Parts: sequence; C-alpha cells; structure tokens
Amino acid sequence: MNFIDIIGLFAGTCVTISVIPQIIKVWKTKKVKEISLKTFSILTFGILVWIIYGILKNDLPIIITNSVSLCLNLIMVYFIIYYEKE
Repeated sequence: MNFIDIIGLFAGTCVTISVIPQIIKVWKTKKVKEISLKTFSILTFGILVWIIYGILKNDLPIIITNSVSLCLNLIMVYFIIYYEKE
C-alpha cells in the first residue's frame, strides 16, 4: 500500500465514520422525524455506485471504505423507516 492509498483510506474512513454519531443518537432516542429518508436513500445509492466504481478501477481504499459506509447507511435507512412508524 502506497502513500496515496493511505490518504484515500484516511479520507474514506473520516467520511464513513461521520454517520456513526447519527446512528447512535437515533438508536438511543428512537426519533427520526427531522431526518430525511430521501437524503439517506440517495446517499446510500451513491455509495453503492462508488463501490462499483472502485471495483471497476480495482481501487481497494474506495471499495473498503464505501462498503463499510454502505452498511452504516443501510442501518440508518432501516432506522428511519422503522422508527418513522412510531
């Protein structure tokens, strides 16, 4: 792994973990009224496209960070849908 890959992993990690505080807050409060399902749905789709792009370019930092990000954002989408009913 070269220096450019390390920078890519660091940047991707920062973006990936940015959703964790929101997930924790929703998990604790069960409140999603002010969170947009459309925004997280579009973001999640975009992340999926980034993974495809990373696979096509054989770019491991893009694949790894966006795969983790996809999982986290899918959790957030699930929470929005599940807690919206309450």
